[in-house]
Amino acid sequence: MTDNANIFAHFLAAAALAGDKPFIVEDGRTAIAFADLDDRTGRLAARLRALGAKVGDRIVVQVEKSPENVLLYLAAERAGLVYVPLNTAYTSAELAYFLGDAEPAVVVCRPSDEAAVRGLMTAGRLVTLGVDGSGSLLDDIPAEPLPVVERAATDLAAILYTSGTTGRSKGAMLTHGNLLSNALTLKDLWGWRPDDVLIHILPIYHVHGLFVALHGALLAGATVLFHRGFDPAAVIADFARGSVLMGVPTHYTRLTAAPGLSPAVCANMRLFLSGSAPLLAEAHRCFEEKTGQRILERYGMTETGMITSNPYAGGVRVAGTVGYPLPGVEVRIRGDDGELVSEGPGVLEVRGANVFAGYWRMPEKTAQEIREDGYFITGDIATQEPDGRVTLVGRAKDLIISGGLNVYPKEIEEAIDALPGVDESAVIGVPHSDMGEGVVAVIVPQKGATVTEDGVRAALESRLARFKQPRRVIVADALPRNAMGKVQKAVLRAEYAGLFG
Repeated sequence: MTDNANIFAHFLAAAALAGDKPFIVEDGRTAIAFADLDDRTGRLAARLRALGAKVGDRIVVQVEKSPENVLLYLAAERAGLVYVPLNTAYTSAELAYFLGDAEPAVVVCRPSDEAAVRGLMTAGRLVTLGVDGSGSLLDDIPAEPLPVVERAATDLAAILYTSGTTGRSKGAMLTHGNLLSNALTLKDLWGWRPDDVLIHILPIYHVHGLFVALHGALLAGATVLFHRGFDPAAVIADFARGSVLMGVPTHYTRLTAAPGLSPAVCANMRLFLSGSAPLLAEAHRCFEEKTGQRILERYGMTETGMITSNPYAGGVRVAGTVGYPLPGVEVRIRGDDGELVSEGPGVLEVRGANVFAGYWRMPEKTAQEIREDGYFITGDIATQEPDGRVTLVGRAKDLIISGGLNVYPKEIEEAIDALPGVDESAVIGVPHSDMGEGVVAVIVPQKGATVTEDGVRAALESRLARFKQPRRVIVADALPRNAMGKVQKAVLRAEYAGLFG
């Protein structure tokens, strides 16, 4: 396709083959055509350069999902910038950390956030982008497009922040080679075709929606039906012209419960994919009963992109498993004693061209998580059958996945422990029929202090993004501990397993 390792050069080559076909369709109209991709991204890339962003600089983006947001991402890659997307739910306090850590040359925020974000910046240029395509980013767009910048496979394409168990977010450095290797592998593995139509319901600030979904469509020259949010009825209506849907387990449980779902309605769909969180076997079974189709579950991480996948063709999709390592991806399992084991259970480690370059400005953390032989320690507990099929059985670091988003208890516990009247806290995830896991905080008040559920939840509203905020707060006399004094979160998870019904 092209000798340039810049992933955008590969997208552009595919766009040339797609011709006048729509790339993004929203509300029945073509928002972006493949034929316009070169000019529109080129001029926007020139705008970023005019704002002072040089090759290798970071661009931090915290805006709503829109076709213009997609163009911004593509323009940043074209210009050789390092794209840093942020969840729109992050608060000002959280944003201040990201801006200080990434030191971006350009920051793009929502118009309504401009004053607040400006007050957090110490350097760089600030521009805005609204959900309707308005904003200062699109002012003074140059007439001449910026050529596609040459990039090497080892050059950074993006930094995606993922929360750490210590409470400090880590910036996973993803190279052009990381992203392209994963995208090309999935294009073949999942049978992407030019006549595919992707129903896009995911956010575009993390790996699933931004990379896995959009990269597949771009490389195939496939059309994207763009949904800014998730409305089950609207998604079901699109099944008649769509062929691929990517979602998180919450999406599938809501689709299964929605009226009108049937095998006839889904007849045009060839592939339903689920990821970002484990899909319960019961949810898998219920969806198949309603549609006649089996969901393809896969497994990946921010640091690695996709690692494993159930078969698309020529194999069996087994509910409760995440399938086989992707071509070119190696996995191994290390037991509790630190020795490698053939089947597990143990901590899954992965090696391949998809594995990230390390954590931004955290060489010590990188050395802890990536072994000398190149294997990345995922922290997920897994087993592997003799034929290679992988099943995830737990998480070594107490990670909570709620609605497909990662929530790390330590960050929430630190916020709660800082509140007046709180002695200590433990945050856990328990089963939730809609979100997969619901965040629950168990709090021990200081002697003589009064702590209430409503008070704690109100105090956290401005401190934590909404998806991190506990759905329930339990006030207890003490936390269960083992003989070594460590809080026994397994005991708490068992005690409150039925909290959400």
